[in-house]
Amino acid sequence: MPTTITTTMKAPATMIELLLPPLLAGLAVALVSGPMGAFVVWRRMAFFGDTLAHGALLGAALGLALDISLYVGVVAMCLGLAAALTALQHQRQLASDTLLGIVAHTTLALGVIAISLQTGIQVDLFAYLFGDLLAVGWQEVVGLWAGALVILAMMVWQWRALLSITVNEELAQVEGVAVQRTRLLLMLLLALLIAGAIRTVGVLLITSLLVIPAASARRLTHTPAQMAIVASVLGTLSVLAGLTVSWFANTPVGPSIVVAASGLFMLTLLRKTS
Repeated sequence: MPTTITTTMKAPATMIELLLPPLLAGLAVALVSGPMGAFVVWRRMAFFGDTLAHGALLGAALGLALDISLYVGVVAMCLGLAAALTALQHQRQLASDTLLGIVAHTTLALGVIAISLQTGIQVDLFAYLFGDLLAVGWQEVVGLWAGALVILAMMVWQWRALLSITVNEELAQVEGVAVQRTRLLLMLLLALLIAGAIRTVGVLLITSLLVIPAASARRLTHTPAQMAIVASVLGTLSVLAGLTVSWFANTPVGPSIVVAASGLFMLTLLRKTS
């Protein structure tokens, strides 16, 4: 089962020592999930994100089988899957959602089977499926922040091109934007984010951290830049609220973060109807 916070340990020093690494890791993911989630919502890529997340479990199994870093296996699988799906979007035999559904559930099933067949290795399958943020160490925190800063830098650099292909790919091509390359870049950045964020909320919930804050921000903002920034803020608040609930109610952290994000979304609905 995913790690939960034991409520009997509430000394301030213990709280800081226990919660600081997962808090910083969660904030790194929330920070970059804002602008990336905005593009996921604008381009209706939630199912694409789910497919990459499901494939990440197969990447973890690959890492175990090859006796290499699980993170290397997850990143390699997510990047390879993103490139393959981007190329397959041009095929005409299957609708995109049908193709994504087949790939998503096949890779998830293969990942579960491959991990279950690992002998002599203790694997916490629930940690992969639902996240285990409390198990994150300082080395992973550094890696997550490094990855987040790289993704953010690439998005800032290519912001105008990414926005152009999101609004109208044909017009973007007329304006000189390399549409195919920019689309592939977006998919690869999304793959990197998902690969790094698996420990936060897990394979089955990672897309929710992309979609829900962005959907909430969409109701509160008027420009793309505002939506990206507000989505990051709402994601950050979700991480803080989820960790707080987990600390006091002894609930799994990943699902608590998702529920907090959903609560913030409901508040935006109330605000709009008031």
